Amino acid sequence: MTEIKNIHKSYGKKQVLAGVDFTVEPGEIVGILGANGSGKSTLLTILAGLQKCDAGFFNMDGKNLLKDTKLRNQLVAYVPQEMPLITELTAWDNLRMWYSTDRLKRELDSGVLKLLGIDQFIKVPVHQMSGGMKKRLCLACAMNTSPKLMLLDEPTGSLDLVCKEKIYNYLERYKNEDGSVIIATHEVQEIELCDKCYILKDGRLVDYKYDGDIPHLIGRL
Repeated sequence: MTEIKNIHKSYGKKQVLAGVDFTVEPGEIVGILGANGSGKSTLLTILAGLQKCDAGFFNMDGKNLLKDTKLRNQLVAYVPQEMPLITELTAWDNLRMWYSTDRLKRELDSGVLKLLGIDQFIKVPVHQMSGGMKKRLCLACAMNTSPKLMLLDEPTGSLDLVCKEKIYNYLERYKNEDGSVIIATHEVQEIELCDKCYILKDGRLVDYKYDGDIPHLIGRL
């Protein structure tokens, strides 16, 4: 089980996170909702190790991942909104920085890369790719360690329906294999994928059960 406890973060006098607490079970997708600037991305970057919190704990199976960075890098994958790909290289060349040649071929033939449709544009340079191709490639790069937890920051925002469907199918498979996911999102389809949701407001999480009422959700943000 993944436990996030009492996460605090301030920028100067502005407190962004004021004691964030929640848990994620194996095989569970958790959605973090909130207005722009509410701290969703800040929370994910703290869990990913890209910035430090002022206080708090991030434990997986009893191990403190805020302190054990090597273990965190093995167990946690992070896909940001902005995709850190080398634009001059092809999909294959970007993936070769994360996968061995043999494993890359296996994954393209029948594994996660096949499921994400990477095989369809494996020789395309990143600067010629659509936004959906780049997002799927970024997700594929992040999955190289077979992580137990994925952190996704608005993974399908502005993507077309075909790309969204490929990513949703992959998340369902990952979940069914006991993977855990934390999604920061505004997308209704992503919210519907979640087993439980929270609204991040005024630095704290509030339980939220989505019932299809969009105006009610907007009023809560």
